[in-house]
Amino acid sequence: MSYTGKTISHGGRELIAFRIGDQEFTVNIMSVREIRGWTSATPMPHSPAYMKGVINLRGVVLPIVDLSLRLGMKPAEPTQRHVIIVAQVREKVVGLLVDAVSDILTVTDDNIQPTPEIASNLERSFARGILAIESRMICVIELESLFPEHESEAA
Repeated sequence: MSYTGKTISHGGRELIAFRIGDQEFTVNIMSVREIRGWTSATPMPHSPAYMKGVINLRGVVLPIVDLSLRLGMKPAEPTQRHVIIVAQVREKVVGLLVDAVSDILTVTDDNIQPTPEIASNLERSFARGILAIESRMICVIELESLFPEHESEAA
């Protein structure tokens, strides 16, 4: 498995878990710069549908991505309860709009099960596996696959 996350002393990795609708996802904690509350974004003309717009983050223009829409789910209607995960994707910093951050998980590669063969090619391109923790099924996302290099340059 090629998934790379923060390796900690006992062989585990740390992942940030968050919710979009009724589903849970994780990303590598090493790609997360900060988590902040929702701030209205200024729409940008001719941007992809999943781009909510841009915000001013301490003097830097930060593109905000509706991660729900990017994952093929229904668009988010942001409220004060939504959060933005500020993440590093290659050399770019992007804001990911999600419903809520729920956990920091420490897992090993053995905990991550392969994405089922019945998943579409699109899902398999960004989903690195599934975490089955207690009664939860959590999709492990690789941000670099979700934002191909040519699209991150446009953000």
